[in-house]
Amino acid sequence: MGVSSDRFLRMVDSLAEVERAKARDYLSFSVRGKRFGYHWPRTSTVGLKQTLSEQIALVAERPDVFEEQFTMGGFGWVVVHLPKIGATELNELLYEAWRLSAPEELAEEHQYAG
Repeated sequence: MGVSSDRFLRMVDSLAEVERAKARDYLSFSVRGKRFGYHWPRTSTVGLKQTLSEQIALVAERPDVFEEQFTMGGFGWVVVHLPKIGATELNELLYEAWRLSAPEELAEEHQYAG
C-alpha cells in the first residue's frame, strides 16, 4: 500500500484539461479554472475536494489516512496521506474531486474507467 508522489502526479495527468499551478511549497490542480486538488511533496500529502458527507465519512472511518482540511462552498476538502492509501482508492477520490469541479459536459465525456 502507499502511493508515491510521482504516481499521484501521473494520475492527475490522466485527467482531462488539468491546469497546474506551482507555489513555493505545493502544486494546485484545476479544471477550467475550478480548483480540485493540492499536492505537498514535502509531507507526501494531497488535498482533494469531496462532498461534505464523503469528507465526514472518510475522516471518521480512517483518521490515520484522512484529515479534514476545510469546508467551502458546500464542499469538504480532505488531506490524504499518500503512504497510507492504495492506488485504486486514491484514483477514485481524485477522479471524484476532478468531477466535482469539471463542467458537466466535460465530466460526461470523461467517465471514470477504474
